[in-house]
Amino acid sequence: MNESNGLTLKLTRALPAPRSTVWKAMTDSDWLAKWWGPKGFTAPSVDFEPRVGGRYRIAMQPPEGDLFHLHGEFRDVDPPARLSYTFVWEPPDPDDRETLVSLSLEDRGEQTEVSFTQGEFATEERLHLHRGGWTDGFERLEELLR
Repeated sequence: MNESNGLTLKLTRALPAPRSTVWKAMTDSDWLAKWWGPKGFTAPSVDFEPRVGGRYRIAMQPPEGDLFHLHGEFRDVDPPARLSYTFVWEPPDPDDRETLVSLSLEDRGEQTEVSFTQGEFATEERLHLHRGGWTDGFERLEELLR
């Protein structure tokens, strides 16, 4: 049995678009390829078709360094309100474990409030790394939606 260490990432972001548009940006492979990952990264291959039990795989290319991948399985798909999926690096860092990403989209008129959680992480360092990546990604998404 895994002990809970409380290392869960939580972010909330107001995005400048209606909920249906934000949902599409977070679930459509073409949209994801435009904003996924930290600043400077690209996503040259995005295989992402949300359906419960379905799988996804994303290739990430850092500005300098080798291409790497992440993958997972969709756990909850309720358009345009909720999405959750497992998140696993290929190959994993020794301090990585499978985490669960959960997104909740709330309609706020001209905006959509996105509540994001991911966890639990094995170490504070891995949580910090993901916080930076998701913060950059959400900033890139916000720019795209403007």
